[in-house]
Amino acid sequence: MTIIELPYGKGRTELDIPAANLDMIILPVSEDKSGNKVSLKYALENPVSSKRLSGIVHPGSSVAVVVSDTTRPVPTSKIIPSVLDELYLGGVKDTDITIIFALGLHRQQTDDEMKGLVGEDVFSRIRCIQHDTARCRHIGETSRGTPVEVMDAVLDSDIVVGIGNVEFHYYAGYSGGAKCILPGVSSHDSVIANHKMMIDERASSGIIDGPVRQDMEEAAAIAGLDFIVNVVIDSKKEIVYAAAGNFIDAHRRCVEVADALFKVSVEPADVVVVSSGGYPKDINLYQATKALDNSKSAAKKGGSIIMVAECSDCIGNAVYERWNAEAKDPDDVIRKFDACFEFGGHKAALTAKMAKDYDLYLFSSLSCSDAEEAFFTHVEDLQETLDRILEKNPRARVHVMPYGGMVLPM
Repeated sequence: MTIIELPYGKGRTELDIPAANLDMIILPVSEDKSGNKVSLKYALENPVSSKRLSGIVHPGSSVAVVVSDTTRPVPTSKIIPSVLDELYLGGVKDTDITIIFALGLHRQQTDDEMKGLVGEDVFSRIRCIQHDTARCRHIGETSRGTPVEVMDAVLDSDIVVGIGNVEFHYYAGYSGGAKCILPGVSSHDSVIANHKMMIDERASSGIIDGPVRQDMEEAAAIAGLDFIVNVVIDSKKEIVYAAAGNFIDAHRRCVEVADALFKVSVEPADVVVVSSGGYPKDINLYQATKALDNSKSAAKKGGSIIMVAECSDCIGNAVYERWNAEAKDPDDVIRKFDACFEFGGHKAALTAKMAKDYDLYLFSSLSCSDAEEAFFTHVEDLQETLDRILEKNPRARVHVMPYGGMVLPM
């Protein structure tokens, strides 16, 4: 037997797999083999297609620093001190800076969550606010007709800086870059118009020029995103690469490194055991299903996918939860989604489509009814579930993805 550790919430769980069945543990390429390792300090001192941040600002410049919320694994507290040092070098004072948490359409955060993201010292010294869709102003629209409506605190600042990480995203292609503006600090109508493009076949993980990403970048240009600091992190949430500067060109540097580290060639197996990668990637089912989407290329059609995700915040989206509760079967959800796009319903449709091609299992803290309404078989005992699958097919090949929210099998 081979004992495999899988991230689960803020801890880990274990699974014993017969050596004869274990085919591949799908892991990121070692960062040492990527050929690229750039420190945050170097990135800020050598920005891509841009002046240094300290050369963009002036004494008295008002600066909005847009950071990710608690559902994202961005090591903001490690990044923001260096960004602040650049601003100070340009003559900006603490009182000129506003940190804005880019919630998009996510829930508001607690003070403790915000302190944890930026650090207590920064939180105590610098004005920190959360995105509010009610405070968005219309400033134009993209070539695809998406209204560009952005929070006033961003629009009223002289300089806008975005902080984020770059990893695969199931319809924007990749996270990071322009996403800090749309959906990060945009209105409900802007987000919905942009996200409707996810039905396009090129709106997929690992595709950089899909319609959703292109639309986001148009919106960010209209809104005036001046500078980004993006990082690539490893499975331990450590920064292995950083790029700063122009919000498209710096982002693409990170994309190149993410591809080198996290795109992995695989031969599909009968069974895939996939962990979302632990907290915050498995904070709720809404976030955890990104790993499920990544795992589908690693599994044979008709095979089994066992997802390991704590979901301490339950489903994580009221619309997703309602669509699950109202659906009679996967076909019902797919028909509903084809007839009427509703943000949150897209998650139900994604899982419904996968449930028609794979046997889906979920090991989580969710109730049996919540799991089954989302088209998973509820798993009480992870080991027993795998053993039962292998009893039915003793020769089954098993892939394990401990960091399914990060790795993209090809």
